[in-house]
Parts: sequence; C-alpha cells; structure tokens
Amino acid sequence: MENHEVHGIDSEDDLDPDHMADRALHDLRSELLGADPRVVITNHCYGLFELAAVYLSATPPQLSEAQLAIDALGGIVDALGERLHPAGAELAPGLASLRLAYVQLSSLLPQGERDAE
Repeated sequence: MENHEVHGIDSEDDLDPDHMADRALHDLRSELLGADPRVVITNHCYGLFELAAVYLSATPPQLSEAQLAIDALGGIVDALGERLHPAGAELAPGLASLRLAYVQLSSLLPQGERDAE
C-alpha cells in the first residue's frame, strides 16, 4: 500500500489541482442543493447590505457606489418580498434604513459634490 493511500488519497488524480478544484465545486454544488434557497439568497442580500454600509460610512461617503449596492438589494427585496420569509424578514427594514441614510448623507454634501455622484 502506497503512503498516500494510508492518508485517504485514492490516486494521483486526488493530488492534481484541477481534480481538487472539480471535486470542491462538486461538493459545493451538492451542499447548495441541500440548502434552503431563501437562506442562500438572504445571505447574498446581507453581503449587499454590508457593501452599501461600507460605502456610506466611508470618509467622504461614496454615494454612487452605495446607491448601486442599495439598488441591487432593493431589486431583490422588492421583487421577492414575502417569498424570502422567514429567512429574509429583516431585509425590508434594513433596506429602508440604508435608503434613509443615503438621503440624509446626500443632503449633507455640498451641491457640487452631490452632482458629481
């Protein structure tokens, strides 16, 4: 018995980076198939929320970038609405908070800086 068989490696292919990547992709796809799509989509929405928050909290705020992330999040939340529940129950209030923060921050910028956004 070869040494790599003792460690659970069946063949030289198991050491090949392409084979390992294919296997990892297969494992990920299998995991996704078992997941609730509402949870997966909600997790992506949280990423968009965080992205918008990062741009809004930058000094100075990066409003055009924040608006893109807010609009992307809004597109998902507005289109799917109740279909994301219960996993996405917090998304609509979070989106409203982002939109309010965007409006408040944009009103604080001088007119010239708002036009540039």
